[in-house]
Amino acid sequence: MMSLMEMLSDSRMRLSCEVFPPKKFEALEDVKRVTGEIAALRPAFISVTYGAAGTTPGLTLEVAESVRAAGVTPLCHITCVQSSREHVTQVLRSMDGAGLRNVLALRGDLPKDGAPCGDFPHAEDLVRFIRTQGDFCVGGACYPEGHPECASRAKDMEYLKRKVDAGLSFLTTQMFFDNGILYNFLYRMERAGIHVPVCAGIMPICDARQVRRVMQLSGSVMPPRFAAIADRFADQPRAMTQAGIAFATEQIVDLVSNGVNKIHLYTMNKPWIAEAIFRNLSDIIGLE
Repeated sequence: MMSLMEMLSDSRMRLSCEVFPPKKFEALEDVKRVTGEIAALRPAFISVTYGAAGTTPGLTLEVAESVRAAGVTPLCHITCVQSSREHVTQVLRSMDGAGLRNVLALRGDLPKDGAPCGDFPHAEDLVRFIRTQGDFCVGGACYPEGHPECASRAKDMEYLKRKVDAGLSFLTTQMFFDNGILYNFLYRMERAGIHVPVCAGIMPICDARQVRRVMQLSGSVMPPRFAAIADRFADQPRAMTQAGIAFATEQIVDLVSNGVNKIHLYTMNKPWIAEAIFRNLSDIIGLE
């Protein structure tokens, strides 16, 4: 199985996916089935999220192990939120014991009660700690439109540089819907002296009701072209799904055409959507 850094450092087009574990143990088998269907598409790797406020670390690892058993490289999320050094150490030991070496270190979404991030106030602190705990490949998040809680894009880039310097090997972007925003962000990264591989995060919006929620959670700008799609097909679910898949496919084709070869698909645990995009890109995936 090729290492994550080997994949991200070569010139080939790589399409990876994200899944999330269940909130309750009873739903684990359903999530494993979904993950198996996505793994059958042969993505470059599958990342497994950590759950709100780090509530499902055990299930994250179990889903990640099922990814590896399916012959796909897993990437495990770990978050700062409500995490102590002891907790993170235990999770990393469990990962190490299971042969899981790839970590995405994130702050995570704050819970509604605004509880602090434990021993790790910022993702930078978590990254630095993980790097002391063994030979892990550590990635992090970046925000082409700026972190929604940051006062300016310049300050956000400064924080990103500090996070990368703490020990990140690669970055995955927050979802975006205007490729021009990503191209500008990559240029600013270059000027800031940040030179690590970047996976462009794409989320197919196949339900018009998602549009407002995504904008609220991520701060993403919705291009007028996509807003028109959502407005036109809002009451036609099948047409909206088809249009959302087409829009995401077109985004990815444009990215690859402009040299952005590493794409991360936020699947929302919907294998049929992932399958449609993989099918649309069947002759593009694997290009040198």
